[in-house]
Amino acid sequence: MQEPFLHPEEEKRLKTLRDLLILDTEPEQRFDVLTQYAAELFEVPIALVSLVDENRQWFKSRCGLDATETPRSISFCGHAILEKEPLVINNALEDPRFFDNPLVANDPHIRFYAGAQLPMDNGMPVGTLCIIGPNPRQLSDWELGHLKDLAKVVAKELQGIDASTEFMQSAARKD
Repeated sequence: MQEPFLHPEEEKRLKTLRDLLILDTEPEQRFDVLTQYAAELFEVPIALVSLVDENRQWFKSRCGLDATETPRSISFCGHAILEKEPLVINNALEDPRFFDNPLVANDPHIRFYAGAQLPMDNGMPVGTLCIIGPNPRQLSDWELGHLKDLAKVVAKELQGIDASTEFMQSAARKD
């Protein structure tokens, strides 16, 4: 298993995350609606709004997972925040970074993962909107586009910007 590296601007990224004043807050319907929609749209059992701090990934919203956080050292999202494009793992058992990860070997037995960054206005990624499944799969270009669109909606909501119009536009393109 390969632990995620730190972001090149980790201190700025962490300050951006802390300034949101959202870590360890109660669940909110505005985020839960988005993770539930993502799970349904992509037909996966798990969808998360994952925020990555120094030591953990904490789930602001979770659909299909009981855990509220996991260590950053085993997180897929810790890797995803380092990418400009969504990180897509078609089969975690075949990826040298993840094949022996506890989240692959044990519950929730991750095989498929796709996570799109949640960049704030200053460009710092504070986490991901991710979708997870127990079976290998690939995303179509259409699906990848929708994942990125939904991540933008989540990022705006994290910054206190009402993104309902963008969400409705993204949802209308579902077909």
